[in-house]
Amino acid sequence: MKIAMPAAIAVAALAGGAWLLSPSAPASAAAPPPPKIDVPASGPTQTAVFAGGCFWGIEGVFEHVKGVKSATAGYAGGSRADANYPKVGTETTGHAESVRVVYDPRQVSYGQLLRVFFASHNPTEVNRQTPDSGPSYRSAVFPQNPAQRRAALAYIAQLNASHAFSQKVATKVESGAFYLAEDYHQGYERKHPDSPYIRRWDMPKLAALKANFPTLWRN
Repeated sequence: MKIAMPAAIAVAALAGGAWLLSPSAPASAAAPPPPKIDVPASGPTQTAVFAGGCFWGIEGVFEHVKGVKSATAGYAGGSRADANYPKVGTETTGHAESVRVVYDPRQVSYGQLLRVFFASHNPTEVNRQTPDSGPSYRSAVFPQNPAQRRAALAYIAQLNASHAFSQKVATKVESGAFYLAEDYHQGYERKHPDSPYIRRWDMPKLAALKANFPTLWRN
């Protein structure tokens, strides 16, 4: 969701009626199949980076996944110099609103996180997630090592081959550093559960996570 500055958050929340009237565009009512290729567990923690539209909702989803130590909103795919909300909002910097997930691979695997990610947004949309549009809202995976890249590419191919979604998956596997977003974006869904935007677009993601992945859900 585009906002001009931190002070505009309250104004945006009050102006949420238009979003409530907009149709959503779910890609699939059911969770996609488990990946056939996963990343072996190693070390006490591993890191993954995903982009699936506004980072508020994706961050909120991963905060409720067992084994996730932290989920942090940020920007990936562009330079450090332009990694701030006003510049990213111009849709000219190459960044995607992203979430860095630090997780315990002994509790949840990278493949399981991929599955949750693809179930939590519409991966068939190009440069948008309803109601937000622009390259910064694209669907992308930013692998942190070669094993994650292989797993992500294989899973996208698997989803397309199995016709898990009604259209071809548009998610790109990209490279690029992750840069932390501003403080007012961190934990936004958790801090503003009554925001019309959050209630309309992000709370359904949590309901779907709980329904589709009961063994991974945590309050």
